[in-house]
Amino acid sequence: MIPFTAIAVFGLSACTSGTSWKPAPLPLPEAWREPGGFPALASGDDLARWWSRFDDPVLNRLVAATLRHHPDAVSAEARVREFRARRDAARSTLFPSVDAGISGGSARTDRDGARNTATSYASALDASWEVDLFGRNRQAVQAAAARLGSANEALHAVHASLAAETALEYIRLRANEARLDVLRRNVKTREETARLAGWRRDAGEADALESSQASASLESARAAIPLLEQEIAGGRNTLARLVGRNPGGIDNWLEPTCGIPTTSPALVSRIPADTLRQRPDVRIAGYELLAAAASRRSAEASRFPSLRISGSLGTATPKAADFLDPRTTTANLLAGLTAPVFDAGRIRADIEASGALEEQAYETYRDTVLRALAETENALIACRRSNERLGILEQAATHAREADLLARRRYEVGEIDFLSVLDTQRTLLIIEESLLATRADLTSSVVRLYQALGGGWSRTASNS
Repeated sequence: MIPFTAIAVFGLSACTSGTSWKPAPLPLPEAWREPGGFPALASGDDLARWWSRFDDPVLNRLVAATLRHHPDAVSAEARVREFRARRDAARSTLFPSVDAGISGGSARTDRDGARNTATSYASALDASWEVDLFGRNRQAVQAAAARLGSANEALHAVHASLAAETALEYIRLRANEARLDVLRRNVKTREETARLAGWRRDAGEADALESSQASASLESARAAIPLLEQEIAGGRNTLARLVGRNPGGIDNWLEPTCGIPTTSPALVSRIPADTLRQRPDVRIAGYELLAAAASRRSAEASRFPSLRISGSLGTATPKAADFLDPRTTTANLLAGLTAPVFDAGRIRADIEASGALEEQAYETYRDTVLRALAETENALIACRRSNERLGILEQAATHAREADLLARRRYEVGEIDFLSVLDTQRTLLIIEESLLATRADLTSSVVRLYQALGGGWSRTASNS
């Protein structure tokens, strides 16, 4: 396989001899615009199994099973084998081909009442070789090798995408479970408040309105539970599908709950060039550009003469006993040099088309690089802003819990009406749900940051 270092990330030149198209410069920023303030990892290898940094055994098991059993991963591995075979087939054109054959037969003729039978035996060893004078076949091999590299990177891209998808779905599931726990605790609190309102009504300290309001608030909270349970069941089934199991097939993996996974976004100080070297989609675009450039050079080599050498060694005899007699051996050797003289512009059109494909591949590569930079910057911003929002909501939740406790105590002694209690309960539920959502958003942002930085695959798993 062509090493990825052959792709110049900075100002890729793309080998444009023979064409009028010239690649545009590809300048890269020296640092990220969004400062992170988090520690950096020691090397790119730490990105290979980024999900292990969440220290969640269930997540580790889910991701490992997804990478082994998901149909997309299995299909991508088969595609790598396909393109490895295609590269090997292209390599075979650089070597002579040899065919061997043995034949025998008899012919009978009837003439003027006489029957004649003739037998013949022959063997042949034929060899042919197209001498690659101007590199047309070598360039075709380079193109096939680049496409194999692209297939390998596509496998890495599938692994990175599946790891992120599994982690995000797992985070969503744990967030819903945490929301359900908060909602059930809130229901329990409203049950206590509803009982207190009933006692106050029975004691003549409050009217039936307060009791009805408390009951309505309780039933409203209870009504949200089935919807959350539905979402949790759907999340479990989605995770089962990702790991190649039937619905319910991994429910025993998911118990007990460990809460929403957390970790710090520890990669943001990496420079852009590291990101581009690591991301599979950038590497795919680079290999496709190398393949397009090699195909264009192969088309250009078609303008030059080709030399083909062929020869044969064989025997021919009418007697089986003389089949291996050296005197029956025949041999010939032939060399031919051919060059295109007139093809009505076919070769020229092929070169022009190949050059246009190379230009398209370069623009795709350039767009992929820009998209990679933008996605990483956006992930950095999401991590930082979610972290800031989380700190604010944690303070708000502390105050809301204190307000809820104080309101219920004051309601018990008759200092405030039920509407104040209901308002504090609603505020607490909203803030706690926002707090959980933000925790999940922060963790999801970290996952997307790992994905944007090209994590989720290992170079040691690459095969040429």
